[in-house]
Amino acid sequence: MRPLIAFADGADRLVRVVGEAAAWTGLVMVLLIGFNVFARYLFSYGSVALQESEWHLLAVSALFGMSYALNQGEEVRVDVLYAGFSPRTKRLVDIFASLLLCLVSLAIAYLSIGFVLQSYSLGEGSADPGGLPLRWVLKACIPLAFLLLALQALSNLLLLGAGLLDPGFANSRRPASES
Repeated sequence: MRPLIAFADGADRLVRVVGEAAAWTGLVMVLLIGFNVFARYLFSYGSVALQESEWHLLAVSALFGMSYALNQGEEVRVDVLYAGFSPRTKRLVDIFASLLLCLVSLAIAYLSIGFVLQSYSLGEGSADPGGLPLRWVLKACIPLAFLLLALQALSNLLLLGAGLLDPGFANSRRPASES
């Protein structure tokens, strides 16, 4: 059990580091949007590449922010029924949800690889003149982000399972989703 908990701890740390790095893209995006607005309205200067960079940053932030939100327990929950469940039933629901999320994330990561490879083989870039080249780099974030989400879901699954098997562990430590 201890190696699985160590694995879950390592996965949580990795997701936190990636999530915190992805959060900085928000600041970069705000600065970039501000620059684009000032340049356009004060100097009549516009750049398609800079405008495309805005949505590229948004995509990276959203994709890698998913696993970080799960790591921090900030996922969306529908508490209509869940709130009335016993702690053990909540844990079982969370285990099922974590397993399902892990499997779906792995499926999306796998299915998106062909999408990325096709983009790479075509040398896909922006369709707009002056746009960003190498669109496959952005598309490569899709399988990576979903693998990271699957890793976080697996970490939650391991911690929830450990808590189910050892009530002492459950009371001393919980995944962020149970806070």
